[in-house]
Amino acid sequence: MKTYMFPGQGSQARGMGGDLFDAFPELTAKADAVLGYSIKELCLEDPRRELGKTQFTQPALYVVNALSYYKRVQDTGETPDYLAGHSLGEFNALLAAECFDFETGLKLVKKRGELMSEMADGAMAAIVNAPREQIEALLKEKGLGDVDIANYNTPLQIVISGPSADIAACQEIFQFDRVMYVALNTSGAFHSRLMMPARRKFEAFLKKRKFSKPKIPVIANLTAKPYPDAAVAEYLSKQISSTVLWSDTIHHLMSLSDAMEFVEIGHGDVLAKMILKIRQIAAKAAAERAPAKEKPVVASIEAANAAEHAGGALAQSHGGAHHDRLALAQQKVAAWNSRHPVGTGVKSLMAEHGALITRTPAVVLFGHRAAVYMEGFNGYFDLDELSIDEASAA
Repeated sequence: MKTYMFPGQGSQARGMGGDLFDAFPELTAKADAVLGYSIKELCLEDPRRELGKTQFTQPALYVVNALSYYKRVQDTGETPDYLAGHSLGEFNALLAAECFDFETGLKLVKKRGELMSEMADGAMAAIVNAPREQIEALLKEKGLGDVDIANYNTPLQIVISGPSADIAACQEIFQFDRVMYVALNTSGAFHSRLMMPARRKFEAFLKKRKFSKPKIPVIANLTAKPYPDAAVAEYLSKQISSTVLWSDTIHHLMSLSDAMEFVEIGHGDVLAKMILKIRQIAAKAAAERAPAKEKPVVASIEAANAAEHAGGALAQSHGGAHHDRLALAQQKVAAWNSRHPVGTGVKSLMAEHGALITRTPAVVLFGHRAAVYMEGFNGYFDLDELSIDEASAA
């Protein structure tokens, strides 16, 4: 069995889509007409530094995911047995299941991005190496009841979302032993109660439209179970303010077949890394429950873990490409830290932030991204998108 899965916000990068826009000129023209700007220019050149803004990010990812899917079908002639998408990517899963057509889906995503971008109060952060139960217990113990679990990505990679001050307070709480706090550069508290106004408006928008039954089963973020017939409007509106049950979704799909194959359709490999982590943790748990004669399996998994952690990675992949990206990120971090101490003045090449001052050494995030944090900002900045502020250095 095979599952196609589509990534969501966070996977965007300038240059995504590549030749797809020229390969599908009619769909690209339709996208331009719906959006009122050139989707090809936004994705490939991003001349106005808009790709990182939610109202632009979501349509851009939807189009790239959709064109990637059509290219895959064109090249292979195959269709998947199941579909799933992470947050925004769920719209592409429903498109592939023929619940709506390309233009309708883009109009939905455009509206969703606009509504979510208006909810500017709030922040998000990833908590790594702590199970959900421990995170929820600590939030309760510290009186942070307004913080929600936004994304249950893997058993040990969970995203929290809520009021900015509460998310900032979590930084001190979730840094012990191997537990790490990673602030995320988002424009709001997605998948939390703070998104309720956007959810209500999107629900009213969706009720004006009709949707077809999925022709291929789509596993919903909301329930980690297949979409029921006639539930598209209800599930897509609730999804905005609810937890993305991605880890549960993958466990459900793995329970359907021991040989379930997952194929990520779109830009990047964020979801593929999550699948590998979920499978590794599941295999380790199964090995620990197995009779003693099977214990060597545990040893091999622990050895793999040790190798990964020695490299400082937060994610993993079976492919050599991932290891190349990790090694490259480590080289960038080492080079940066050897030349630029904390307190270095820099400028962003992607947005008008004015003069920036680093507040941490550079680090490798998510197993592939060389990044550094700035004074006055919660989220990280990619080293590739920074230049040294020579005036500050002088």
